[in-house]
Amino acid sequence: MSAAYETGLDKTPANFVPLSPLSFLRRAARVWPGRTALIDGDRRQSWAETYARCRRLASALERRGIGRNDTVAVLAPNVPAMYEAHFGVPLTGAVLNAINTRLDAATVAFILDHGEADALLVTRDCAALAAEALKRCERRPLVVAVDEGAEGDLAVLPASIGYEAFLDEGDPAHPFRLPADEWDAIALSYTSGTTGNPKGVVTHHRGAYLNALGNVLAWDLGHHPVYLWTLPMFHCNGWCFPWTLAALGGTSVCLPKVEAGAIYDAIADHGADHFCAAPTVLGMVLGAGPAEKRPFGHTVRVMTAAAPPPASVLAAMEDAGFQVTHVYGLTEVYGPDVVCAWQPEWNDEPLAERARLKARQGVPYAVQEDATVLDPQTMRPVPADGETLGEVMMRGNITMKGYLKNEAATREAFAGGWFHTGDLGVMHPDGYIQLRDRSKDIIISGGENISSIEVEDALYGHPAVQEVAVVARPDDKWGETPCAFITLKPGREDTTAEDIVAFARENLARFKVPRTVVFGPLPKTSTGKVQKFQLRERARAL
Repeated sequence: MSAAYETGLDKTPANFVPLSPLSFLRRAARVWPGRTALIDGDRRQSWAETYARCRRLASALERRGIGRNDTVAVLAPNVPAMYEAHFGVPLTGAVLNAINTRLDAATVAFILDHGEADALLVTRDCAALAAEALKRCERRPLVVAVDEGAEGDLAVLPASIGYEAFLDEGDPAHPFRLPADEWDAIALSYTSGTTGNPKGVVTHHRGAYLNALGNVLAWDLGHHPVYLWTLPMFHCNGWCFPWTLAALGGTSVCLPKVEAGAIYDAIADHGADHFCAAPTVLGMVLGAGPAEKRPFGHTVRVMTAAAPPPASVLAAMEDAGFQVTHVYGLTEVYGPDVVCAWQPEWNDEPLAERARLKARQGVPYAVQEDATVLDPQTMRPVPADGETLGEVMMRGNITMKGYLKNEAATREAFAGGWFHTGDLGVMHPDGYIQLRDRSKDIIISGGENISSIEVEDALYGHPAVQEVAVVARPDDKWGETPCAFITLKPGREDTTAEDIVAFARENLARFKVPRTVVFGPLPKTSTGKVQKFQLRERARAL
């Protein structure tokens, strides 16, 4: 007869504490009170100071009646107040809504109303945007003006209180309270959809705690990293890195504006040794001029995601001395939850082969239960042959609660017990996932499926190509053919469509070679993603 393993007690405060990344802040202030938590220009702020300021922010919000499940929105670049909000807001039980600063006023107004913002923190840079959005809002949140950021006029905001004056209302000894339920919402993040209103992704304390630690494991982070904020904190809460840095007693180097020279300055002057970046930022770093580059004597580790980085870019970064880790994820899974976990034997491969392996998305984070490739019709795994297309799906504890006020979209996203990403990919024999395309971006030519990502990756190898996006162009004979939209590197404007096509023929199967090449800047969303739906419309009109 098996034992029931009863102890006579249920959960108690002695053996059960809700998981929340807020715990990391209190521990950082206890263990490393004097270490630098934040650098912003000449400003240095310790972990003890940061802890006190976050508690003052929580206290001030509570005194204004803001508490559990209320919403506090922030419009700010990567400044100290944005970092403090990641702790001060959820300490009240409220939900942090970090808004994309690149959105238009109408979309910001929609987010403020849809998310039912009770307070809005705004920096100088975002004051004009906030003022215009508030004119369109039905709600009238408390406005807190943050005198941080590069430029702008806070006077354009409606009746507001200054951030420092607001903190003065708060108590630095404000009680430190974890959520009663670890599945309570911690953040509300809106997707950057290309059509229609964005969806509000609701995440919880448990998931934020786990993914903050998942970053440590995926990136093999040690204590006290010096992290450069090239990734916007408004994007999936900075991929949970505000909380990761507190767990490790690390240092945040604020970078309100992402420029190649500023990145090299932070690496050289502050010893920044880690940063996260989309492939476009990698290109910016690689393309820096002699006046922007600075020498540095340490390894800089880079985590990159968004669109699959071209193998040529990964190879160039490694050749330049940057150690790149490739991850993949979505807002709905707290940022990255898949990593191209590096195998030691791959170090013996030639550079080009290492770059090809690193361009794959990889395997699930240790804190995510699973990420795989399934046939969306049968919900069965596709063969692990590196060729059979399926939809990338995920499930586990770092998957969102759902979409705010949108039960239908939530149920659709979770159909069959998996989160459906909408991304198409293959499973390799070694268990590593590789994206092939968004389902709507696959090109079907003469009955053959063509991955736009594969064609783009090949074209990035041309020395004149700075950016490229490939979409389907309707064709009477083949149904669709690849159409390449290309931005050329400065000084390479003499490159012709014939040059590009000739290069493609040397590197792709003939049916995958673009029949059409168009030069010019690429349209992008507010988060820097190429707006392929616009390019598809242009291709149809050609």
